[in-house]
Amino acid sequence: MRCCPRSKSWILLCALLGFLASLRVFNSQGWAEEPDPTASARARMVQRHLVERGIKDPRVLDAFRTVPRHLYLPEGTSRQAYDDESIPIGEGQTITPPFDVAFMTEALQPKPTDKVYEVGTGSGYQASILSRLVKDVYSVEIKEPLGKRAAKVIKEVGYKNIHTRIGDGYAGWPEEAPFDAIIVTCAPEAIPQPLVDQLKEGGRMVVPVGDRFNQMVYLGVKKDGKLTLKELRPTLFVPMTGRAQREAIEARKKNKEQP
Repeated sequence: MRCCPRSKSWILLCALLGFLASLRVFNSQGWAEEPDPTASARARMVQRHLVERGIKDPRVLDAFRTVPRHLYLPEGTSRQAYDDESIPIGEGQTITPPFDVAFMTEALQPKPTDKVYEVGTGSGYQASILSRLVKDVYSVEIKEPLGKRAAKVIKEVGYKNIHTRIGDGYAGWPEEAPFDAIIVTCAPEAIPQPLVDQLKEGGRMVVPVGDRFNQMVYLGVKKDGKLTLKELRPTLFVPMTGRAQREAIEARKKNKEQP
């Protein structure tokens, strides 16, 4: 902005207008928007809970600085949004703490051209983080109220490369397979075979496996049609329900019946 040196008041007015303009940000269409009051809280979260605990991928860190986690939480819990906490979201489910989301996202090694499948949409936050890093995200939620709410929030936030549906994530999303990567945000006691089948050769899977109180996050890489697994870290996710849970119960019964 240029001003003619007509008077001191004119110069002061120009300076004030310039200052006010600096307080506004612009979106991709060039329209002025109000500053985001939660941006500083996200920046603190990234530094305190991610960077200082070992998350290094700059693309992953930028995604966490961008996605407004508070919008994915139930009313009355937004004050906790940028703490490293697991927060109930209804239906016996929780939103995963930011560090765990970041750890699993970084372990997945997301690429801009990837098509990713997610088991357990939950709040929609993990899918939204991934949407900033990959081409497309396909996410399935078994709890209908959660799936509908997550789809609504994702639409309102404006992430158009996330595709959601209600159903049992055990079965995958066959019509969109194969996937470059798969992430599971609940813990089966054994990795569902349909997920292995729908992963591309050379593709990556990050999944917590174990019973309710004894779980390990694994990175699996598909080679010659099978997963080669690497232990990453102990964890504690909600159990995977649906078919995975039924199969786990049947397996325990058979083990008890064996002499």
